[in-house]
Amino acid sequence: MSVVDIQRAPKSGEYEGDKIINDFSFVVSTVNGTGSQTSNNTLLRALFKMGIAVTGKNLFPSNIAGLPTWYYVRVNKDGYRGHRPVAEVLIAYNLATFAEDVEHVPSGGVVVYPSDWNVTPSRDDLYYYTIPAKDLMKEFDVPSGLKDYVSNMVYLGAMAYLFNIDMDEIHAALEFHFNGKPKPVKMNYDVAKRAYDWSEENLTKMDPYVVERIEDSVINENMIIVDGNSASGLGAVFGGVQFMAWYPITPSSSLAESADMYLDKYRKTEDGKATYAVVQAEDELAAIGMTIGAGWAGGRAMTATSGPGISLMAEFAGLAYYAEIPIVVWDIQRVGPSTGLPTRTSQGDVLFTHFLGHGDTRQILIFPSTPKECFEFGWRAFDIAEQMQQPVFVMSDLDLGMNLHTTQKFEYPDEPMNRGKVLTADELAELADEWGRYKDLDGDGVTYRTLPGNMHPKSAWFARGTGHDEKAVYSEDADVWEHNMDRLARKIDTAREILPQPILHAAENARFGIISYGSNEYAIMETLDKLVEQDITAEYLRIRALPASQVVYDFLDKHDYIYVVENNYDGQMAAILRMDMPEFATKIRIVARQNGLPLDADWIVSTIMEQEG
Repeated sequence: MSVVDIQRAPKSGEYEGDKIINDFSFVVSTVNGTGSQTSNNTLLRALFKMGIAVTGKNLFPSNIAGLPTWYYVRVNKDGYRGHRPVAEVLIAYNLATFAEDVEHVPSGGVVVYPSDWNVTPSRDDLYYYTIPAKDLMKEFDVPSGLKDYVSNMVYLGAMAYLFNIDMDEIHAALEFHFNGKPKPVKMNYDVAKRAYDWSEENLTKMDPYVVERIEDSVINENMIIVDGNSASGLGAVFGGVQFMAWYPITPSSSLAESADMYLDKYRKTEDGKATYAVVQAEDELAAIGMTIGAGWAGGRAMTATSGPGISLMAEFAGLAYYAEIPIVVWDIQRVGPSTGLPTRTSQGDVLFTHFLGHGDTRQILIFPSTPKECFEFGWRAFDIAEQMQQPVFVMSDLDLGMNLHTTQKFEYPDEPMNRGKVLTADELAELADEWGRYKDLDGDGVTYRTLPGNMHPKSAWFARGTGHDEKAVYSEDADVWEHNMDRLARKIDTAREILPQPILHAAENARFGIISYGSNEYAIMETLDKLVEQDITAEYLRIRALPASQVVYDFLDKHDYIYVVENNYDGQMAAILRMDMPEFATKIRIVARQNGLPLDADWIVSTIMEQEG
């Protein structure tokens, strides 16, 4: 089927076979730095506003400009939102990768590309459409510095015609993107509309792929579309963050920037004075050091980073753990070791961060799986840190943090801030000689603290990272050290039941169990259905925090064996569970992969089926 055959066929020859409706994927191939983010996000939002479950995955290089980038958009009638590495529709806007991109399109797929390339694709099992992008752009008086950016609207308009995307929703998406500014909205929409009109006049729809609006869709009533980093930043504001220090690093920078933006908007007095402090530090060491200082002083303090930053923060993290200072650290994970793949996603920091700090250190980790949970954990992490008086690491990742997701609407915090065991001067007076900064009065390992400003003469604001007794007095006594370590272990056991509890997707007569966490949620839910198609029923437990709770213990005890599914090479969560619950070590099987991409259901199912024999 040649380009000429499709473009010159009469309108009566339009595709009349069985349509594939709301169940395929697009991939847009462009060059980094050419403004495709605007058109891609517009496409995603327009589909979302049509009531369609949609998800976008941006695969972009770590340089500033010039290298290839791909944007995957999945539309799915059944609501699946996990990554699909296969795309039936290729929008080719990068000649350098054109031949390779075409080879990845499945048979019967679609290729849309500019007619001025003067290339003839070798495959005859695909549908081809060409668009005169340069000629169409000549019709518009677009400033030279913006032409490359606005030209992306050509392919968006052509897509709207070919695949039945509502132009009114594209206009609304552009208004959202440009905050209602009429000039950029009009400039971009006019180009998209011209491309739509040209396509309607000149192209004949010959392929089966189409999207259709879903009326009364649950998507429009109960869902929003947002990236995890924006949700996390807003959640921190709702959590009462008072201090944030950070150093720019992909992919966490947008979290700090979002928090700063929301703070500037919502946390100022009537006369414009800020009720918070945000510091861009000189490096990650300084960032966590300042954060610890603010946490010691009684402020709700946070920082955000990624794997290389976590490496630099190790010593300070150990100090905060042993001195028992509450802080929140967001780790938006990317691929390592070393600089690795800075713009690809991973869950490779779990093992290192859980034990971050030399010596016997056990850090608290919590794992959001959706932007809604990013928002919730944004405020809840501060409560946990102050309850447990230690750092809390929120383990997101690049896919969850930087990509747009359809997610349930956020819920306002349903409980007051929990500051933990903080003594006022009057409360300290009642305790008399019983109190010591590191003395366990309740048997749960969590001690009482005072904050600077408590004027009682016995108030001690010490934060000692060296060996210390219950009164925070320096000590190298072996019994004193061991006594303190025993108490810290009790505190970790207390945390197991205070942290966000696992979520069980129960199933009767399950052959085995599946454990996973974080952004794998989308792929796992689809995996469960695909296993049913293989006549296999599985029960799924999503871990939301470490140290693991009794619920995880019971799940391991219940099943003959369990697959632990994770996005890293070594199976880090599996290693932690084997270490934490050694009696179940032989039950745990690893399903782990690290290629920089989100996990997909087809790979998970095939890997499990291979192990099932």
